[in-house]
Amino acid sequence: MPLSLEQYVCEHLPGKPLPWPAPPAAVPVKAKPSVERLPVKAVLWTVYGTLVAVPGGELAFESDIDFVTDAALDKTIQEFKMWNSMSRKPGAPSAYMKELYRKAFDFVRLTGGGEITSELIWDDIFKKLLTKEYSYDSSLYGPPTEFVKKIAYFYHASIQGAGCYPGAADALRMVSDAGVKQGLLADGQCFTPAQLRKCLREQDPTFSPAMHLANDLRVLSADHKVKKPSEELFRAAVAMCRAKGITPDEVLHVGSDVLRDIAPAKKVGFRTALFAGDKNSLKATGEQVRDPHLRPDVLLTELPQIAQVVG
Repeated sequence: MPLSLEQYVCEHLPGKPLPWPAPPAAVPVKAKPSVERLPVKAVLWTVYGTLVAVPGGELAFESDIDFVTDAALDKTIQEFKMWNSMSRKPGAPSAYMKELYRKAFDFVRLTGGGEITSELIWDDIFKKLLTKEYSYDSSLYGPPTEFVKKIAYFYHASIQGAGCYPGAADALRMVSDAGVKQGLLADGQCFTPAQLRKCLREQDPTFSPAMHLANDLRVLSADHKVKKPSEELFRAAVAMCRAKGITPDEVLHVGSDVLRDIAPAKKVGFRTALFAGDKNSLKATGEQVRDPHLRPDVLLTELPQIAQVVG
């Protein structure tokens, strides 16, 4: 039976002796929490930069450091045994793979709408390798549509360390204990829910994300082909919540970027919480926070403070 994406991310890869970049440490922000009780029935979380720390606060398609990208590409080539189906041009294997990757990236960027879908980049590369008699273990990885998702995760995990912010698992548990539904409204790829699960379980091995995050309360940019602050993404979240009998003013959106998270959430009628717990991911100025059109309803400097908001 082939591995599901979640099994691959959470069970298969952690059991292999592979080196992974470390997640970045949160850098405290000079800010005071501003918390009040809000009558909400659902909390929609941003993932990267709010629940999960990654360098720069969001997913990257290449590292700012060439060596890191090259090492990640080399690692991907070796993991999925791609070298025998690659051109024998002079130079390092990663140099040729980087050429394939950038061409595929540009193609997906031009044809994929407002969001770049990582699995489509690797699908393009995979199809080029197939013309050179590339083969893989479908009994382990599943059909090509599932295989390229696993490659996408492996590559991204190789260029960016990821780990939950302190108190993330506790915060999610506290919201559930208050009887409030939870989901995701985030820029994210096909592997983002599985990566979030992995990070939460690393923080708290007893934590069961399925008990606290509803699969049917999830809006991800890769699924809708648009990124924040696109109104389309937030309107999809409004429709999703209304289908459950939850009105916009009963929804709290938590994010770390005023212009991409808070402002569009306020525009559709959501209540908002700004997470100001990491200088690396926080995108907010004092002027923005004071602007009545941008000001969040609450400001969290630690994730568990959300317990004071929901109950």
